[in-house]
Amino acid sequence: MLILTRRPGESLYVGDTIRITVLGLQGKQVKIGLDVPEDTVVYREEVYRRVTEENRMALTISTEDLFGAARIWHKR
Repeated sequence: MLILTRRPGESLYVGDTIRITVLGLQGKQVKIGLDVPEDTVVYREEVYRRVTEENRMALTISTEDLFGAARIWHKR
């Protein structure tokens, strides 16, 4: 993990197209602004983890799914 120190109003770049700006501090929270290309998807970490888990589960094939597909196939 790269750790950088920035003050409110200061920015950093990730590649050539993503700029992250520290907007301010509010108690224990840091308020940041992101300038990203329109086609870039940005998720909060907890949302990203849920989306990837849901996608992983959607790709999982259970034996119940296979038997159900076989029953449908044999009824044709």
